[in-house]
Amino acid sequence: MTQKPCLLIGAPVDSGKRRRGCLMGPDAYRTAGLRESLEDLGHSVEDLGNLRPQGYAPDAEDHDLHALNETIAWTELLTDTAESACARGFPIFLGGDHSLAAGTVAGAANHAKALGRAFFVLWLDAHSDFHTPQSTDSGNLHGTPVAYFAGRGGFEGFPKVQNPVKEENICMIGLRSVDAAERAALQDTKIRRHDMREIDENGIARPLSAFLEHVAAQNGMLHVSLDVDFLDPSVAPAVGTTVPGGATVREAHLVMEMLHDCGLVTSLDLVELNPFLDERGRTAKLMVDLAASALGRRVFDRTTRSFS
Repeated sequence: MTQKPCLLIGAPVDSGKRRRGCLMGPDAYRTAGLRESLEDLGHSVEDLGNLRPQGYAPDAEDHDLHALNETIAWTELLTDTAESACARGFPIFLGGDHSLAAGTVAGAANHAKALGRAFFVLWLDAHSDFHTPQSTDSGNLHGTPVAYFAGRGGFEGFPKVQNPVKEENICMIGLRSVDAAERAALQDTKIRRHDMREIDENGIARPLSAFLEHVAAQNGMLHVSLDVDFLDPSVAPAVGTTVPGGATVREAHLVMEMLHDCGLVTSLDLVELNPFLDERGRTAKLMVDLAASALGRRVFDRTTRSFS
């Protein structure tokens, strides 16, 4: 998939929602052995440490949107960081809540534009995150990044998206919690949407294969954004937005193995890990194992692990 060094970039974003804990995510991935897992696969790995935004105005406590200014500051920082990191390696953004993808995707899209290549996003998540700041009832901005990088309006104060991702170049897999406002907005788009019923009926490989063929046909660059709640909470409890009925461990590894086989992935988000909610690190370890699968680990390379 990549001959470039893997760049681990900690993004301890905890502003996208009110439930705290995702700021501990980057170090949990490190503790769970992400670097060692990738080095065992023969990759060179550089850990760039944790980012921290500077110079944003304090957020008004009575504002309808939670931590708006802090989230804007993170978006600005991550857009610049992602663009430069994509130019020098294979960035893996260690989250942090999913609002970070507003910046990581926008920055990766800028890099693809500079190379004259088409850009694509695979969104592995129980939620579509297609709200705008005006449509969200919760005021939590981790529900808005796809709307942002797809170029929807209503993001006053945020940096202008220089290269919005084309709707037909976005694929969502694993959906099972999409509210009425998002559903109505998505129905008017060309975004590929695959919920868990479709996966139950037809399997997870079919929609992913079709999307990857679309990416390959255009020699595209693919950013993958993996949310912990893509997985079923029985195997990945460390997330504040648990939704029953998610992907199994085997389905998730199949997705990651197919991504490695296609050779198209150029950047990766690992998001919404809240170690405060984990059980002896099992979610962090599973996410590390999935990242390893995306970067070349095969079925027979995995060790047996016991949680008893």
